[in-house]
Amino acid sequence: MDKNTTTTTLLHQTHGTHQQNQQNNVVVVVIDGEYDDTKLDKTLQNLELCLKFLCFDQSNVLKFVLSWSMFLLVCVIVPVIIIEFTHCKSCEDYQVRDFEYENLTSQVLLGVVSLICLSYNLKKKGIRKFLFVDRYRGHTSRFMGQYIQKIKDSYRLLLMSLLPCCLLKFAHELPRTLSVQNQSRWQAAVVVSALFISWTYLSAITLAACILFHLACSLQIIHFEDYKNLLEQESSILTLMEEHIRLRDYLSKISHRFRKYLLLVFLLVTASLFMTLVQITGVNGRVTFLNGGNFAVTSLVQVVETLLCLHASTKISHRAQGIGAVACKWHALVTCKSFEGTHRSISSDTITPNCSESDLETIDGITVRNHSHFASVSSHNKRQSFVMYLQSNPGGITLYGWVVDRSLLTTIFFIELSLVLFVLGQTIIFSSTPS
Repeated sequence: MDKNTTTTTLLHQTHGTHQQNQQNNVVVVVIDGEYDDTKLDKTLQNLELCLKFLCFDQSNVLKFVLSWSMFLLVCVIVPVIIIEFTHCKSCEDYQVRDFEYENLTSQVLLGVVSLICLSYNLKKKGIRKFLFVDRYRGHTSRFMGQYIQKIKDSYRLLLMSLLPCCLLKFAHELPRTLSVQNQSRWQAAVVVSALFISWTYLSAITLAACILFHLACSLQIIHFEDYKNLLEQESSILTLMEEHIRLRDYLSKISHRFRKYLLLVFLLVTASLFMTLVQITGVNGRVTFLNGGNFAVTSLVQVVETLLCLHASTKISHRAQGIGAVACKWHALVTCKSFEGTHRSISSDTITPNCSESDLETIDGITVRNHSHFASVSSHNKRQSFVMYLQSNPGGITLYGWVVDRSLLTTIFFIELSLVLFVLGQTIIFSSTPS
């Protein structure tokens, strides 16, 4: 065929949308999977845009300088100027400067940790690899709807976490600023607006970092739910092993990327809350909602951030550890069915498990298909070794070897309770002792 002759190129595909380019006489097929991937790309681009607005985009020198300049201006310089501008010696019933600086310091430190840890990983991996929204074995087309829904849920979670705190902050700042006698009404309006915008922006940065970790864990829950279905359909033990190794590798990478961030958040929040407790219980003067309300607002945001991180970690760890129980039940049902020689389907409903309703989400509805080769001794040994592997390698989010699960939550609770009682004992004794 002559190279200069214009030809009509046809791309045959079972599922797709045909579009004709009449200028070149070429029929282009837009495959449904590619269209779905485009929708997911747009969703990820919108997520990147939100992160860019919150100063997380530091992919080059210019963006790095702009991001940190924006952060320092809005989150540090503006509140410091307002604290100094509104300070007066006779206004301690409405504002205590030491309280304000302690609250600002704890928030700024959390913001700095969030920006440094997450912007580095986003710059290194990109948003798609960072969230493991990959094209492995067609996962993008299979889970596209669930991926997009999880990302939308993260926006909703950010709004639901931030909005009550913003309302409480506004309810505190407005009467406190209006109570100060050395400024006019328009000055008070400017001060309230500037403080509210600065505080909201800084809180959005710290909350967005926690929710991004929450999103990364939520997306992996989709894969673990799909792994349960794989047990029903897949007959190759090697395939099941490879898939589980891949999932554990994903959790290991998430743990590695977020471990410093999570550890620093836990330490900073704990230090901030106990400093707040010391200030409130140990101060000699009168603490009211007007002069000490920022402690309550800041503590609320920090507690929400900690709970988001712990909830995401424990949930994905619980799902990962639950795979071992699912595999044990699958192995038992397959073994029994192979010896019975029956073709009926055995469901997990025939066995009443001793677990909570949340546990049932991961193990309910297992259906064992009839594979003749399951009856062989070698197949039984393979399944047995596979179950032993899952029990020995449960996976989950780890912090330097410590699995963040429900048992660790109990340990954290009692450590925090001990510290609270210690601080209360010291401050109450010292404040009640006459000088």
